[in-house]
Amino acid sequence: MTSSITLALPSKGAIAEPTINFLRECGLPVSKPNDRQYVGTIPAVHSTKVLFQRATDVLYKVIDGTAQIGITGLDIVLENPHQDVVIVHEKLGYGHCSLVVAVPEMWVDVENMLDIEEVALDFRENKGRNLRIATKYPTLSRQFLYSRGIHHFTLVKAEGAIEAAPTLGYADIIIDLTQTGTTLRENHLKWFTDGIIIDSQACLIGNRNALMNNPAVLENLHVILEHIDAAMQGRAYYQIIANIRGESPQAVAALAAANSATNGLQGPTIAPIYAVGDNGSDAPQWYTITIIIQSKQLLQAVEHLRAIGGTQVIASPVRYVFMENSPTFAQLTQTLNHS
Repeated sequence: MTSSITLALPSKGAIAEPTINFLRECGLPVSKPNDRQYVGTIPAVHSTKVLFQRATDVLYKVIDGTAQIGITGLDIVLENPHQDVVIVHEKLGYGHCSLVVAVPEMWVDVENMLDIEEVALDFRENKGRNLRIATKYPTLSRQFLYSRGIHHFTLVKAEGAIEAAPTLGYADIIIDLTQTGTTLRENHLKWFTDGIIIDSQACLIGNRNALMNNPAVLENLHVILEHIDAAMQGRAYYQIIANIRGESPQAVAALAAANSATNGLQGPTIAPIYAVGDNGSDAPQWYTITIIIQSKQLLQAVEHLRAIGGTQVIASPVRYVFMENSPTFAQLTQTLNHS
């Protein structure tokens, strides 16, 4: 039974470079001595090997156990469901895109999926054929269309630039991934909010059997998830340090606690400043206040510290926040125990 773990990563495509950057930001830099090779290592985690594959092949390598874990697009995983694959982390926070139903802009009366249902019926009754839909995602497309009561359609296998299918005439509409919608608009296509099949991004997957039956592999994954969770948690916070005068540490803490933005994770840390030449007078003393605050409340926190006399406010992004345990690993353990 092997004690090493192999992580399959995309070698090319939209999420290839972002994946390398993501792992580096998590303290898991990938070492790849030769750019022409398809293997590497993660020195920060003992016995972790890296295998570079196409994004779709990452899934297949995890399925057959060649790699115990892998990072690929959630759309690929959902399109090709397999009992041996467990989604370890569904949202790694990059590679965002949506699988959408897109129709020609000239279809001015088609504004939602209910209109698509009527179009499909019209094609069947008046043209004697099904609505033709070009897509590279037949499983997700079929499930979505059936759930919307649309049954009179034919899925056309798409190759190359799928956006051109309606113009070329081999399909009436398309179902495809989009990030910003720019390519769809450039090809005179439009989509609508109730035509979004899934919102996808990069995800971490694992081989269920390997994780259930090999404790060493599971422990290596535990280390990786500790890094990932801490780094992603850290993005949500800033550390603020400021100098402020007050009668006592308790008084300064009370001033900070008066605003929810400066409560901190578990309250502020207050430390006295021992000024050179302090004569021991009873005048209010200077203190340094250190608080971990939510990133979205940064300006609110700074303004409150200013209002209560804070000076020289320093704000630094937090790189890691290690919680009591890795929430992703805890959820994975629960999932495996119920398998």
